[in-house]
This record gives sequence, structure tokens and C-alpha cells, in this order.
Amino acid sequence: MTDRIRQFLRRNREDGPRLVVDTDVVRSNYNAFAKALPDTRVFYAVKANPAPEILKLLNEMGSCFDTASMGEIDLVMAAGGTPDRISFGNTIKKEKDIAAAYQLGVRLFAVDCEAEVEKIARVAPGSKVFCRILCDGSGAEWPLSRKFGCAPEMAPQVLEHAHKLGLVAHGISFHVGSQQNNVKAWDRALKTSAAIFREMAERGINLSMVNLGGGFPAQYLRDIPKVEKYGQAIFTALRKHFGNRIPETIIEPGRGMVGGAGMIEAEVVLISKKSASDNQRWVYLDIGKFGGLAETMEEAIRYPIRTEKDGDVMAPCVIAGPTCDSADVLYEKTPYLLPVSLEIGDKVLIEACGAYTTTYSSVAFNGFAPLKSYVI
Repeated sequence: MTDRIRQFLRRNREDGPRLVVDTDVVRSNYNAFAKALPDTRVFYAVKANPAPEILKLLNEMGSCFDTASMGEIDLVMAAGGTPDRISFGNTIKKEKDIAAAYQLGVRLFAVDCEAEVEKIARVAPGSKVFCRILCDGSGAEWPLSRKFGCAPEMAPQVLEHAHKLGLVAHGISFHVGSQQNNVKAWDRALKTSAAIFREMAERGINLSMVNLGGGFPAQYLRDIPKVEKYGQAIFTALRKHFGNRIPETIIEPGRGMVGGAGMIEAEVVLISKKSASDNQRWVYLDIGKFGGLAETMEEAIRYPIRTEKDGDVMAPCVIAGPTCDSADVLYEKTPYLLPVSLEIGDKVLIEACGAYTTTYSSVAFNGFAPLKSYVI
């Protein structure tokens, strides 16, 4: 928790869970990415946190933006972003949305199959497309599914189809998995990408760009490598697989940009046990999976949790949310240590919550209000 967040909480006391994001941390993170990969353009993944204040700051710093919908494109442009710095990075797009983005001036689109290429060719002629390939995501705390991307051997066919339909076959993209702690995870994907570049050249089509995706972690309970280590490893892999003909590169940090910038203040609603002989406490908070902590599914993301009584005797407990849904249990497989002296009404601070919390918060499940957000 930064001093600015601490001061904000002291000055502004209120009921209900709330997220507070410190833009000084976002600014520092952007500069770190730009320094670690100086020849790579940063496309902030808007889905991580689309707060207008964050988008405006990043736009002023020169960031580009990875968007998943027309709604996100509109938010970026409202914050001052220009269409030449927007990528429509979702591989699943309605044709009318592609047309709308094209009319605004967006010219960079993601694909992973021929059908998506054909939609773009019909309503966004001459645009640049990049093909997303599957990546195993080993080493990531939140590996991605097979929902996005095609088998690498299929990518040349998809890109050649785009070329024949008058689009610009621009490059390859991949994602090594969210919260990727292995700095060398990009090596294998870049080897595959270089092979696709060579095959496309043999077909008479020269690709120009590799989208290195996201995956850069935020710090939760475990230490993570510094951004510079990722930059060094990625550049080494680029030189290894592309030699002196390194393509244009972009990255799409989301969690790594804003995760560590935010903290949620929550409140203890109830502390109970399941039987007289049960030694394990259940601690119920006024926020749970449906209030913004969806990434606790399968306990994949383990947020640091602090209280004002952390100097007291600690004991393991189950942590759950307030809703009438049995799935709304945050941590049970691996219980958290919380103070034995913790009481109903005490405040709990959940750290590193700047990414994927407000965007995952339900509108009104069980009648609970969406997560409040403050950007300072």
C-alpha cells in the first residue's frame, strides 16, 4: 500500500468495499516497461482496468491500447487515444463492430481463423491483421485456455488467405499465460514465430510484427522477477531466433501495468465456526468472487491480505464472500493466516487489486452494488 492510498483511506472513510488505485504506480510501471523493452511499443490491455483516469494518463505518456470491444475503443478515444494507436485484439468480433472500428480509423485487427479474416476483408479493406497462435503457457499461475489462437501450422494458411483478400498480413501474436513468472517463457513462442515468418517469406509474403502479448506479473504473495529481466530474456530470444532481422514488436501488459497499483479496503461481516469442535474459523468479508475477486477461482490468484492486528497471534482460516452462493469462497484449500483477535467490523486490506477487479465485479448479484473505484 502506497502512502497516497493510506492517506486517502484516512481522509475518506465510508462503508462498503472500495478499490483505490494510485496513478503514480501506473506511471512508474509504464516507464519500467518502456525502459526494459525500448524498441517495443506498449499496448496497454484495457480489459485489466478501463478507468478513464488510467487511460488518460497512459495516453499522455504515449501508450498504445489493446482493446477487446467497441466499448473499450470508445473509452480509449474518449481519453484522447487516436485510432492509429489502437489494436482490436479480440479474435472474436461481430462484423458490425469491425466495421464501426474501421470507420473510426482503427486498422489493426487480430485473427485466428479464416472466417474472422473474411469478416475483416468485407468491412475493413486494406487493414493489417496478425494471427494469434496457441501457446502452452507453462510457468504461468493463470494459464490461458485454448479459446484463443490456432495451431502454429495453421497460421500461414490464415495469413495467406488474408493476403489474397487484400488485407495486410502483418504478423504473429501469442500469449504465454497470465502471471507468467518464467522470464524465458517467450523463447519457445518466438522460435515458433520465426519459423512462421520464414514459411511466409517462402510464400512471397513478408511479415513485419510480433505481438509478444501480456503475461507480465503483478506481485502477490510470491516475489516476481523485475521487468528488466523480462526485457533482457525477450531481447535475447529475439536475437536468437530472428538474428539481425528483428521484427517490429509490441507488448500488451495489463496486470503488470495496474495490478500492483490498487488496493481494496473490505470489512469483516461475520466470523464463525461450523461446529463446536471445529477449530477453523470462517471469515466472511463484504466482498467476494462476485464483487470483483473472481480471480480467486481455484485459488489461482492469492492476494496479500493485511489487517491492523497483524502483530497479534495468527491462525489459519477460510475466507469467503457475502453472497448467497456456495461458490463464493475465496480461500479454503490453502487457508490464510489472519489474527485470532480479528472481529466483526474490522477493516481488511486486500493488496495488488488494481487489475481485473472492477471489470469482474457484478452489476447487482444478490442486490450488492458494484465495486466502488477511486483513482488518485
